[in-house]
Amino acid sequence: MERMSSFFRLKERGTDFRTEITAGASTFLTMSYIIFVQPAVLSAAGMDFGSVMMATCLASAIGSILMALLANYPIALAPAMGHNFFFAFTVCGAAAVGGMGLSWQQALAANFISGALLLALCLAGAVDYVIHAVPNCLRHGIAVGIGLLIALLGLEWGGIVVDAPGVLVGLGDVKSPPALITIFGVFLMASLMMRKIKGAILVGILASTALALAFGMAEFKGIAGAPPSISPTLFKLDFEGLFDHGQFWMVIAIFLFLDLFDTIGTLVGVGAKAGLSDKDGRMPQGQKAIGADAAATVAGTVLGTSTITSYIESAAGVAVGGRTGLTAVTTGILFLLAIFFAPLAQTVGGGYETASGARLYPVIAPALIVVGSLMFSLAKQIDWDEPAGAISAYLTIIIIPLTVSITEGIAVGFISYSLLNTVKGNFGKVSPLVHALAALFILRYIFLAG
Repeated sequence: MERMSSFFRLKERGTDFRTEITAGASTFLTMSYIIFVQPAVLSAAGMDFGSVMMATCLASAIGSILMALLANYPIALAPAMGHNFFFAFTVCGAAAVGGMGLSWQQALAANFISGALLLALCLAGAVDYVIHAVPNCLRHGIAVGIGLLIALLGLEWGGIVVDAPGVLVGLGDVKSPPALITIFGVFLMASLMMRKIKGAILVGILASTALALAFGMAEFKGIAGAPPSISPTLFKLDFEGLFDHGQFWMVIAIFLFLDLFDTIGTLVGVGAKAGLSDKDGRMPQGQKAIGADAAATVAGTVLGTSTITSYIESAAGVAVGGRTGLTAVTTGILFLLAIFFAPLAQTVGGGYETASGARLYPVIAPALIVVGSLMFSLAKQIDWDEPAGAISAYLTIIIIPLTVSITEGIAVGFISYSLLNTVKGNFGKVSPLVHALAALFILRYIFLAG
């Protein structure tokens, strides 16, 4: 115990074992909804539900423990919300509905390469350049746009928003059982969050599950049982097929940027609350923390899940006193124990087939809507008084949900930012990386148009 206390520097950071373990449990309760959401999302791309759940738990444990050992930060990791939707609906989506048409095996390969590139950037000490190259307006705009997309899909999965003739979407039957369960879940989660109840999203999911079981819209599979097999997704990366796809470079680049943006935002936000920043606002172990994030993504793709990143929900553990990596280790161990609750995950995320053949997820939908609202709050970080940045951010935000494509939103954002700043006379003040990516996106549209 003394050796562990010394390794994690508990006394130096003014904490103890009981506080750190309590903090780790609080973080787990707050972010454990991903155990149910991730398999439901990636199964839309054809991946095996049980195998994705196993990969999610194992990769989250690996990432959280790596964060503890390398950086000694009380920050836990898990599959990133938003990245999983990019993976399932944009990268693996059919071309007819705006997707790129890659198989999930090819998407895993692209995700693996992005993680490896991020790890290489860390080892080369080049992360700072990439971070400062992309303006805040685009970083926050992308996050807000993804939040809107997640919320839109949540509303569709809950039966509240449906396809409407002549327009994109319309209001569904809000009196139907799936819609009522979704509305109940959103209201309960919001109410618990207002009261600062830890694990509000998880409690809402479980309460919605009970209601869905009562209405016959969920099938009870049990609570605990033997872990499902991971073999359906383990080592299934298809590099050859990926490189045969014309847009492989763009998929890799977007996975890389999304991971970097999410990680930096979380490290800055949670680090400030945990007192981990120095007097200049820098985080001494930030490079190692990003390295842990990248290594976890590499491991996660090998196991069979999308980008692993630092979770802003780690702030829940920090709020109760978590200050060291022992908090993250505790969260990681709880993710390992969660693999024995696969039947519960299948009950929660199995979905409900309507009479028309559509598949709804009224238990998962409320979590997506609420998480979307949390991501939307980043809009306040955008400088709306600066036209070039504000318009670029706005176009990014609005294009992502309207096209159901994170790629198109990012492309329009980079192109507009580069062009508007050129017109403004600020060409030289914008990073060459932004101009280069804008040029590549323009060439992509020329190719698509042809």
